[in-house]
Amino acid sequence: MSAVVFVGPTLASQSVGEILQAEILPPVRQGDVYRVARETPRAIGIIDGFFEGVPSVWHKEILWAMEQGIPVFGSASMGALRAAELADFGMIGVGRIFEDYHAGVLQDDDEVAVLHSPAELGFQPLSEPMVSIRATVARALEAGMISPGLAEAILHAGKALQYRERDWPRVLSMLAQDHDLTVFSDWLPEGKVDAKRDDACEMLRRMATYLESGAEAQEAPTRVERTLAWQGLIRRIDSETAGNRSAAQDLLDELRLDPARFVELRERAMLGVLAQEDAARRGLRADRDTLVAQMDRHRSQVGLAQRRDVLHWLDANDLDEAGYEDFLSGAALSDEIRSLRVDRLEPHMLSALRWADEYSGLKARAEAKKTALQVAENREFSGQDRLRLLIWYFEDHLGQPVPDDLDLHAQSLGLADREEFCTLVAREFLYSQGGGDAAEAPDA
Repeated sequence: MSAVVFVGPTLASQSVGEILQAEILPPVRQGDVYRVARETPRAIGIIDGFFEGVPSVWHKEILWAMEQGIPVFGSASMGALRAAELADFGMIGVGRIFEDYHAGVLQDDDEVAVLHSPAELGFQPLSEPMVSIRATVARALEAGMISPGLAEAILHAGKALQYRERDWPRVLSMLAQDHDLTVFSDWLPEGKVDAKRDDACEMLRRMATYLESGAEAQEAPTRVERTLAWQGLIRRIDSETAGNRSAAQDLLDELRLDPARFVELRERAMLGVLAQEDAARRGLRADRDTLVAQMDRHRSQVGLAQRRDVLHWLDANDLDEAGYEDFLSGAALSDEIRSLRVDRLEPHMLSALRWADEYSGLKARAEAKKTALQVAENREFSGQDRLRLLIWYFEDHLGQPVPDDLDLHAQSLGLADREEFCTLVAREFLYSQGGGDAAEAPDA
């Protein structure tokens, strides 16, 4: 494990990958730093973390990671808060927000807190952090876009809002009517500052430099006191991990009783590992739109129409929302790598057919179909006939519904679009009906 970065609403995974090659994890919560530190990564970076709803990351687990010789960087959000508190113990804080917390200029947690979307939608920020409002006002004041009085009014309005409700439209709506906001409002879309993003990128560059040179100065690590609370945390996490491993082994033992299925899934898993490694080398990351498309595809395939269905499926499959995002991301990256390697897959697929002793049978069928369809090769079907053919193929032949996105289905089979796929289905129908011109499209 090279490096680990905990990030969520502050920065998209793709943006992280453009600066630093690292394992990207969701916003940090209690126990997460201890979990990853056991794997001895070369560095840990904390950008985002949970402030409420779940226990926040402990100071002691960060100290324990540093005790193991792992440098821990912090910036932008939860990372800046913890770095300010632990800078004297060796945690490496980066950026203006960290500096302001460390100097006591900032003290409230709500300065960096934001409302964000759930994991399956990529932790998209839905409110504006107060630190960004402060940085934007400072830039506008320096550029002459606002007066000192208006600057003070904007900051007062922003701070008066609860962090979940804090955004620019609400802030501006709270200002007195005598303020002239026209110039500032026109300047705001291009001029506003994303202070957390700027600091997070600076931290990632600092981590990249460290990983390349190993030159980051380290304080002598402080030994964590093994208090009862600390021992309780590590016992819980260690037993949780052991329990998960035991449950996984029990499940795999059941799978081993079906040897053919076990071998099939093991081969698929191996290809998944290789695809993930290839994606990491290429710096590929699944962006929000890709994750949403992958989620829609999975929900349609498994039949998860409502959110409660998704939550039930997650519980049944031992996943939380962060794990579900990882699951979707892995599938998306495998699809991406497959599309990049498509021109190199055919020889290996033919080899797989030979190994399964299915090559000669499919070859004979392909040759027979080609001979049988010579007369009907240019047969055309109307749009209505094509629909009937698709219903015949999917519902009657495969016993499944027609996919909502035929182009996506075609591409998953290595075809260019739905036209190529419909031609494939039409040829199969004609062949199954005897291959002649007299074959009629099936009834819907």
